[in-house]
Amino acid sequence: MSEISLTEGQQMQQIDISNLNLQQLMQLKQQIDQELTVFQDSLHTLKLAQSKFQESGSCLDKVTPEVEGKEILVPLTGSMYVTGKLADTNNVLVDIGTGYYAQKNVDDAKDYFKRRVECVTEQMEKIQHIGLEKSKIRDATMSIIEMKLQSQIGKEIAEHT
Repeated sequence: MSEISLTEGQQMQQIDISNLNLQQLMQLKQQIDQELTVFQDSLHTLKLAQSKFQESGSCLDKVTPEVEGKEILVPLTGSMYVTGKLADTNNVLVDIGTGYYAQKNVDDAKDYFKRRVECVTEQMEKIQHIGLEKSKIRDATMSIIEMKLQSQIGKEIAEHT
């Protein structure tokens, strides 16, 4: 694999990386390494979001008519709670992002979290696919770099003998 494809807008551009010089190959490798780091960070962030949505959906299983009026702990911060009473087990407030909340019945809230998990999972799969392609390009680039370095070393040895 000595050819790679780069996307620019709507056009595909193929580059034969074996025609690049060593400096260009090193720059390409560095760029791909940076992109792979961004993909890994994005995957980590999405995995955290996926876990939170799954946890929220699971917690809704505990909101049943039998627990109405029971005492619960209400989080004020990540480490501070106050006691409260569960007044309505039919409806919940769902954080839908950027400080907005929507009141939903429990079944709709479960469906919302299920759809969010599916959406995040789909995005993770897309990023993983792109990351695999970038890894292949990085590996091909590294192979060409190694071949060019060995060729250069061979030439230098031949010149000194």
